[in-house]
Amino acid sequence: MSHTINITSEFWSRYRNLVRTEMIPFQWNVLNDTAGIKIEKERLNDEGIPSEKSHAIENFKVAAGRTKGTHYGWTFQDSDVYKWLEAVAYSLREKRDPELEKKALETIDLIADAQEKDGYLDTFYSILGIEYRYQSLAGSHELYCMGHFIEAAVAYYEATGNEKVLKVAKKAADNIDANFGAEEGKIHGYDGHEEIEIGLLRLYHVTNEERYLNLAKYFLMERGKHPEFFKEQAKVYKGPNALGGIEKAAASYFQNHKPILEQDTAEGHAVRVVYMCTALADLAATTGDKEIYEACKTLWNNITTKRMFITGGIGSTVHGEAFTLDYDLPNDTMYCETCAAIGLIFFARQMLRIEAKSEYAEIMERALYNCALAGMALDGKHFFYVNPLEVKPSKSLKDPGKSHVKPVRPSWLGCACCPPNLARMITSLDDYVYTISEYTVLINQYIASKASLAVKDGSVSIQQTTDFPWDDNDTMAVTNNSTSPIRVGIRIPMWADKVTLKLNGAETMVKPELGYHYVEIEPGKSVEMQLMFSIPILRNYCNPMVSEDIGKVAISRGPLVYCLEEVDNGDNLCGLSLPDDTTFSYSFNPDILNGVGVITACGKKLQLNEANLLYTNKKPEKKDAKLTFIPYYAWANRGENEMEVWVRE
Repeated sequence: MSHTINITSEFWSRYRNLVRTEMIPFQWNVLNDTAGIKIEKERLNDEGIPSEKSHAIENFKVAAGRTKGTHYGWTFQDSDVYKWLEAVAYSLREKRDPELEKKALETIDLIADAQEKDGYLDTFYSILGIEYRYQSLAGSHELYCMGHFIEAAVAYYEATGNEKVLKVAKKAADNIDANFGAEEGKIHGYDGHEEIEIGLLRLYHVTNEERYLNLAKYFLMERGKHPEFFKEQAKVYKGPNALGGIEKAAASYFQNHKPILEQDTAEGHAVRVVYMCTALADLAATTGDKEIYEACKTLWNNITTKRMFITGGIGSTVHGEAFTLDYDLPNDTMYCETCAAIGLIFFARQMLRIEAKSEYAEIMERALYNCALAGMALDGKHFFYVNPLEVKPSKSLKDPGKSHVKPVRPSWLGCACCPPNLARMITSLDDYVYTISEYTVLINQYIASKASLAVKDGSVSIQQTTDFPWDDNDTMAVTNNSTSPIRVGIRIPMWADKVTLKLNGAETMVKPELGYHYVEIEPGKSVEMQLMFSIPILRNYCNPMVSEDIGKVAISRGPLVYCLEEVDNGDNLCGLSLPDDTTFSYSFNPDILNGVGVITACGKKLQLNEANLLYTNKKPEKKDAKLTFIPYYAWANRGENEMEVWVRE
């Protein structure tokens, strides 16, 4: 028996409908080069970014022999199609759509036709030289792309029962298994970008074939044993340019500097780190391996306590889209890639399978409602790759070090990994609301929904009623339809200053265990649980080691981080300050940004000196100013303007 979760939340239903009706069709047109849009480069004047077209579907047609031509785009261009297909799978799971399903089936047929007879699947090498496959793993992204296809295939199979797509995925996985492993004659290596490990584990979960689990474990445990592996391959490689030169990056860029179980800090490319951690946590949850879980906790703690932005974004520099060092969290040159925030959400979900700690759900919530959601405009057709915490448009235009920081979301990007990743995240949101084990259900997210969850001896039905994130309560009607007692864990939010819980109308004392309050429900019984939490407006301060934010404050309400925008507050936001004794006013405004909670406060604004001198011995004057804050996720939907999260105090 599988789980059925129908999200009814007004907030999230709008986004999910937007993805289904706007984002998925728009992305299909982009992948087919029929959208009629300009594809922007992530960084100005970077001629190495292919941005004339997507060509993603055409690459498959060429590889399948349906059309004549050559490959265009990145070595990982195939993954854009696979993530689109995965988003379609989740969308069909929610609501069947014959026209969308027809496109999906045509795409699956195309992918099957492009697959080599032995199961290998990658248009780059099928078109440009199949004899060179698996020989340039630092930048080829072959296993990365096949990992994304396997994820899409599993999702589509689970949503529709389509056997063909699962057969193609197993054939691809079998090819990888035949070529990689510890055995003599196989390649003792791994992809430069983690992802195949996630795909193989998902394939194991749906097929129960141990060799897919073992192969995923091999890739994880082999990484870091041979830090020179990619360079050694590059020395003898004679094939087409597969991101040539990337092998020269530091081994830490690939998380290849030491074995995973010895890594104690998050190093290198941020997305790769959290994809690696997602697979590692899945492996720990699946096998019960405590040593692997300890390694997961070590990396989790380093990321979330020393290297994560307040928005849930990760990645401090454009150079390598990478982590740098503890407490290095610049607001206007950071990276905070949308995919990295999504990867952190993936990581958190797997950690919850191992240990019921609300910390994991809290970080999931922070990344989801802030950095990840900011990656898409309210129209579903414009996207951020990078999610800054401070923007001045003129600096993005004229400062080469900030050209990756966009003041408005482009329609599409030369490196288009983020838009389809966000689509699959939002369409699969129902998978993140609960964590289900044999006799326990954790309620991780306050999202209005109707669910039937499979447990050891039957099912549990849960109906959440709430208008969160604007509402201050959540009513959860739970019925235990199984033949065994069930424990239901309700997350007690860390951002609430007062929490009240009623069970069948009677108030009960809240006793959190690692952040969850548990209610035991006997077989055949029902309980109505009403969680009421005050949602205060909070001032957030950084650790003094975060030099960029000393003397500044960030405002939040519930899971939402707030920001100032020029459209509400005038230009030169850097001159605004928020006195520490000011009070806040909150109101919900249904007329802007599809309806948002707005926070206002009395602040100050620095005044230019009379002569507008660059330097002076006179302290600038301050005048009263009204400050208006909106949720961070909604910024950049009203034209090009300044934005700031951290405000001087």
